[in-house]
Amino acid sequence: QVQLVESGGGLVQPGGALRPSCAASGINSTDPMGWYRQAPGEQRELVAFINSGGSTAYADSGKGRFAITRDNTKNTMYLQMNSLKPEDTAVYYCNAQRIVVMGLKRTEYNYWGQGTQVTVSS
Repeated sequence: QVQLVESGGGLVQPGGALRPSCAASGINSTDPMGWYRQAPGEQRELVAFINSGGSTAYADSGKGRFAITRDNTKNTMYLQMNSLKPEDTAVYYCNAQRIVVMGLKRTEYNYWGQGTQVTVSS
């Protein structure tokens, strides 16, 4: 059973930094993972993604400021967020994907954590 638990959110002033983490159990090192966020009244959006090979991708909003990493020995994923802005305020969610292919059938499973609040305010 897959379980994702985020921690490390909080209140920070504009220009500050946070490093939320996602402790994962029941996932494989080959499962791609990512961070999403959802601000009040907005849809959930992808922030950063990391695949099993360590390749990463970022939404334009976080390029140059955010860095996603994962430590497979600790089953933990991180999101280093620097130069935070008020518009980064949101609940940040950890996501893991598992794709199962059986013959011609491809099934994608998505797993989510409960989220951690990040608030950027002076």
